[in-house]
Amino acid sequence: MGAKQIVVAIDGPSGAGKGRVARGVAERLGSLYVDSGAMYRAVALVALEQGISLEDGDAVAALAERLRLDFKRVPEGVHVFADGRDVTEGIRSPEASQSASRVAVFPEVRRHLVAQQQRIGAEGGIVMEGRDIGTVVFPRAELKVFLDASKEERARRRHVQHIKQGHASSLEETLREIEARDRRDSERAASPLVRAEDAVYVDTTALSADETVEVIVRLAREREGK
Repeated sequence: MGAKQIVVAIDGPSGAGKGRVARGVAERLGSLYVDSGAMYRAVALVALEQGISLEDGDAVAALAERLRLDFKRVPEGVHVFADGRDVTEGIRSPEASQSASRVAVFPEVRRHLVAQQQRIGAEGGIVMEGRDIGTVVFPRAELKVFLDASKEERARRRHVQHIKQGHASSLEETLREIEARDRRDSERAASPLVRAEDAVYVDTTALSADETVEVIVRLAREREGK
């Protein structure tokens, strides 16, 4: 009998390296990588496309309820689909990224997307990252990890990411965005960013992505054998 298919829940603030690390862990474990934040960005993107005000909680929640979101393996990696349309590139724009936390403050939006996240991970064999995966989405996940780093390092990483994607960016502006995002994530009433009591805390400030992946894969292998 092979190793069991576990759920690895990775949480942490913006810029902590969750995406790259979670992708690396999923690849090593043969699991599906799921970026929960991509789901909020997808809702924000479609809302912007359809002219729905991001301040209208009822309208955004109705969109989140009817929008079918899926993650599928393709030759390039894992892509995000909204009602069958590949939105992987569109949701990476700074506008969609910044708008994601605006739609995430609405409890009904979160409720609908949590239900979709639980649907996607029902059979295990996933590595899901976000801000409330270990606390709300999969409170019984076999492995919970909370990734963190100094806000300066997180801003530097996000700034480099923007430059590589061809988006205009300044380090000072990115730091302000990180600080604002931290406030929204930690102060929101619905599922604020907190570390689960049984989550393993990993400070990535001085760790490379590969080193962080190695730490989490080792922990996951231990859980798989139980």
